[in-house]
Amino acid sequence: MSTLAEQLGYTRDARILIVHADQLGFCHAANVGVYGSLRQGVATSASLMVPCPWARGAAAAYRGDDVGVRLTVIAEHDRYRWGPITHAPSLLDGDGGFPRTVTDLWDHADVEEVRRECRAQVERAIVWGFDVSHLDVHLPTVLLRPEFFDVYLELALEFQLPLRLPGAADEEPAGFPFRSLAADEGVIFPDELLPGIAADSDPRLLERLADLGPGVTELRLRPAVDSPELRAMVGDGDDRVHDFDLLRRGSLLADALERHGMTCIGYRELRQLMRAGHHTSRRPR
Repeated sequence: MSTLAEQLGYTRDARILIVHADQLGFCHAANVGVYGSLRQGVATSASLMVPCPWARGAAAAYRGDDVGVRLTVIAEHDRYRWGPITHAPSLLDGDGGFPRTVTDLWDHADVEEVRRECRAQVERAIVWGFDVSHLDVHLPTVLLRPEFFDVYLELALEFQLPLRLPGAADEEPAGFPFRSLAADEGVIFPDELLPGIAADSDPRLLERLADLGPGVTELRLRPAVDSPELRAMVGDGDDRVHDFDLLRRGSLLADALERHGMTCIGYRELRQLMRAGHHTSRRPR
């Protein structure tokens, strides 16, 4: 059986990296950081949080970049809130925003309302002019419970979009084989995910890049420029600003990608493969 790398036109032993900038639309500082990382840095893909206050600003600044939709049904910050664009009752907490915790969401969310909300987020991104390249999820909300994962998978099939999925090691704690379910439907996703790490751990990140095996891996970072507003909203501002610095050309990351012979692609390459019909869904219509 051919590997994902081979299906994309690379050799079996190729090391391919999607350098992903998360949380476009989260705030103005994130918009500047994400677009800067895509246009003047080494990021190759990003994802938009449609319900967030600065998503419309992200749409106004869009120039055809490789951007997917980060399905968002949770608002985890105490001082910075957003809520469902469908105004779904089961997706609102006491102060009018999304639930603050995954457990609260799972305890109260109606699956049909989650489905309508997530579809509306994809449709709004398209109406705003985004050429949506993939689907992502903000925190493990619609990923680690079977009834909500089904929504994620349905939207991937409906819009013919690849998914971001955790690695195989995460299937056991989830309690169901989400990667196998997606693969059986013909949905494409990276072989591995490499989440970003804290600002003081550059050597560890570079070691993990050096040790990557063959296949398609996604590296996730959350770039943002420094601002008083960012510092007031989140407690990890140092990490976000550091991610922006890391994604700039000439950075330690850029040098490591070149030194280790990494081939960098975006999610559009995966979308093209999926839409070309190389995978066939077994889901009944």
